[in-house]
Amino acid sequence: MRKIFNNAALFVVLAIVFSSLAGCTRTAPAVDTTKKTSGYPPLSSEIAQADIKNLDGTTFKLADKKGKVLLLNMWATWCGPCRSEMPALVKMQETYRDQGFEVIGLNTDDESAEDITAFNGKMNLNYSLVWADTGLQASLLKISNFDGIPQSFLVDRDGNLRAVFKSANPAEIVKMKEWVGKVVNGEETVKAEN
Repeated sequence: MRKIFNNAALFVVLAIVFSSLAGCTRTAPAVDTTKKTSGYPPLSSEIAQADIKNLDGTTFKLADKKGKVLLLNMWATWCGPCRSEMPALVKMQETYRDQGFEVIGLNTDDESAEDITAFNGKMNLNYSLVWADTGLQASLLKISNFDGIPQSFLVDRDGNLRAVFKSANPAEIVKMKEWVGKVVNGEETVKAEN
């Protein structure tokens, strides 16, 4: 009986050893670990292909700007928090312009070109102010799940959304500056926590 018990125990041990080895024989699919994902999808075609209207009436698409790092900033002239973050946007545009960075101010209201131009002059802005139609606004708001302004969307050179910044509180502006620097300089980043 003892011999049967010992043989059974040896059989169980060998079965466990061989089954664990057999489990390792399957080849795992190759995984590219050289590039981290942003945690956000690429911009949808509805956003990338939306017509954005310049103050002079001409239009462009975000897809036309592939290869640049973009900061899409939703704002309005009457918005106090929007005004408070604008000096930071001006500084980032000034700092990174020559490295392929562009701030695009998406006006969310029905303000006239004259009103926006006067506002631009008063605020000494060095970046483009354009109109975002309601479809583009709705698509961006769906991503952020935030109905207020200001809010900004950081898009990398490949057209991937890298971060969303909601409101203009000082901590959010600091985070925005850090992320813009990282993405402009090609540092791999992961999804910003919001």
